[in-house]
Amino acid sequence: EFVLLGFNHSLKIQQFLFTVFFIVYLMTWLGNITILITVITDFHLNTPMYFFLANLAFTDITKSSVSTPILLSGLVSQHKTVPFKECILHMFFLHFVGGAQVFLLAVMAADRYVAIHKPLQYLTIMNCEVCLGLVAGSWAGGLIHSATQIALLLPLPYCGPNTLDNFHCNVPQVLKVVCIDTYLTELLMVSNGGLILTVILVFLLLSYTAILVKIRRQVAEGKHKALSTCVAQIMAISITFIPGIFIYARPFKTFELDKVASIFFTGFVSVLNPLVYTLRNTEMKKAIRRL
Repeated sequence: EFVLLGFNHSLKIQQFLFTVFFIVYLMTWLGNITILITVITDFHLNTPMYFFLANLAFTDITKSSVSTPILLSGLVSQHKTVPFKECILHMFFLHFVGGAQVFLLAVMAADRYVAIHKPLQYLTIMNCEVCLGLVAGSWAGGLIHSATQIALLLPLPYCGPNTLDNFHCNVPQVLKVVCIDTYLTELLMVSNGGLILTVILVFLLLSYTAILVKIRRQVAEGKHKALSTCVAQIMAISITFIPGIFIYARPFKTFELDKVASIFFTGFVSVLNPLVYTLRNTEMKKAIRRL
């Protein structure tokens, strides 16, 4: 089993943190469930963009539910012990859902690119079969990414200290308790996780730059709406990718900000996404009022 060190603070601070993270978790469920129900029930939102947004809300709920309960239970106990198999299973689902979310954000960028550059052919290109295929491909990409991570971890010998300096099981901390040289494994992990995040982020930023240039040059109806949607998606991408790159796109050395980045990546991103999309999307706000 592994022992999660969590937060070494006083009881009062831990109780305060428990309250904060519990409220954030409730807000995550409330915000994302609201988006899901709104998109499903409101026929005005029967478009590819909101279909992808509903799937993003589902990944937010799932990813938050994988890690936040472990964080909360660790705050009410001195040390949290996790069996080895449960730790591996946790990392599998964390990277499965996280990977699917990253690919889904790329799909949403492609959707906006088609909507701006091919407005007349948009509904023909982004038909129902294509949308379902893109979402299925996102989950398949997450599955392949996660399975690769676990396949690299399982054969390693774990005979060192069993303490993980984090609030949940994660690849960088687990690799630190392996009792052989893990340089090659870390290199493969960084290539599989961090490099993918970096490449996709660069691709997304270039795509949205092209979209914003196109919007600026157009003087057509709906220009403000398109601009608002793209800005919201750029904000969602930034708050998702930057903490992830900090954690996974470097050698697995211990830094003071590791726990903060992990909390932001697994907990706060999931509550910020619905706030970004609902506060900057007039059509979504109207639909929520109707609901």
